[in-house]
Amino acid sequence: MRITLCGAAGEVTGSGYLVETDRARVLVDFGMFQGRRATDGHNRDLGPVDPERLDAVVVTHAHLDHTGRLPLLVARGFRGPVFATPATREFGALILADSAEIQEGDAKRLSIEARRAGRRPVEPLYTRADAERVAPLVRHVGYEERREVAPGVSARLFEAGHILGSASVEMRAGGKTVVFSGDIGPKGAPFLRDPVLPPRGDVVFLESTYGDRDHRSLDATVAELHGILDRAVRERCVVLIPSFAIGRAQQVLFHIAELVRGGSLPDFPIFLDSPMAIDATALYSRHKELFDAEARSLARRGQFKEDLKGLRFLSTADESRRLNDLDGPAVVIAGSGMCNGGRILHHLKHHLWREETVVVFVGYQGEGTLGHALVKGAPHVAILGHRVRVAARIHTLGGFSAHAGKTELLDWADAAIGAGTRVVLTHGEDKPRAALADAIRERFRVDALLPLRGDTVEP
Repeated sequence: MRITLCGAAGEVTGSGYLVETDRARVLVDFGMFQGRRATDGHNRDLGPVDPERLDAVVVTHAHLDHTGRLPLLVARGFRGPVFATPATREFGALILADSAEIQEGDAKRLSIEARRAGRRPVEPLYTRADAERVAPLVRHVGYEERREVAPGVSARLFEAGHILGSASVEMRAGGKTVVFSGDIGPKGAPFLRDPVLPPRGDVVFLESTYGDRDHRSLDATVAELHGILDRAVRERCVVLIPSFAIGRAQQVLFHIAELVRGGSLPDFPIFLDSPMAIDATALYSRHKELFDAEARSLARRGQFKEDLKGLRFLSTADESRRLNDLDGPAVVIAGSGMCNGGRILHHLKHHLWREETVVVFVGYQGEGTLGHALVKGAPHVAILGHRVRVAARIHTLGGFSAHAGKTELLDWADAAIGAGTRVVLTHGEDKPRAALADAIRERFRVDALLPLRGDTVEP
């Protein structure tokens, strides 16, 4: 057996592992590269993967950096099975449809510019039709269910606690066991069950997104959110919350409901202004079987609807535009999470210059994004071709990550690492990956491998 890194090696996007034996070729994830100028070239280059010779794909979870190139496989001839949990299939279809729409829109815009310059038009990475052809290939796999995914290769999925339906993977072939962590979530996150500890592996591929630090506690983060919202309600402010549509938006609503239920906040208008987040929230309702015990109990009692009487879903652009002159107190949750697109841009354009506006960031802000500029205190920003003064109060909440911190990663690894285990650190930038490698060496007396894209690991 040999495993070749297709991405997420020294970076946090493009996750993919090509597992090859004498009898089979299986991919674990095949995600999109994001955030760099060279990503389009990376995304179009399938590297060692030949779609027509590929036997199967096993997917850990639905996020774009783990599923985003599956439509490209289909467009280039892959017709084999894709193994995933039922929730991953549904969330994945939602994410890939949105991605394909963006690909087509960007290609159309760039093609107009190319024609003006006398160049050839730009082809989208893949189309909506390509994305739609992925779902029929998906074969549902339940947690803890062992399945033969290709000749001589079996896989078992177990709870990763990252988003609904997320999984880590135990794969067996040729008498060897390989464990792929996928993305591991933190303990105690709303809705989600805690990650299940892995089995021992001959090789363990461990994510290292936050391998150099632990997160601020969730209780402290919620307390800060309460303070911000309490002041905003008293001062009749409009609160804008840029949010990722799947996972983060639902978590924010969970905590607001919690604060209202406990009497810490009054009922007030809340607008979920994101078609994708609305669809994702509906999927949450369809997969209550994946909730943790607390969330299942609240859902059975209809408590979320009772706590969030002021919640409104805004599906259309016209409904969104009616918030341009919104008076507080009110909360608007809109995409995208880093303010690099989506409806949040329009709300920022209309409200950022007002001193009675509050902006709350609940996720990581990548360098070069509008969100990063606001977090760093830019006095003016460019939004949709307009120069906008920043008069709003800006807050950043650092404890809502969907990834485990350093201590939790080490505790997870403690179950997987045995005598002779090879540890491979992926899905992390150089600094956190190196820090986690040092911690693993100190705790387990094991030297972790830090491969690059294209490197091969053999058990």
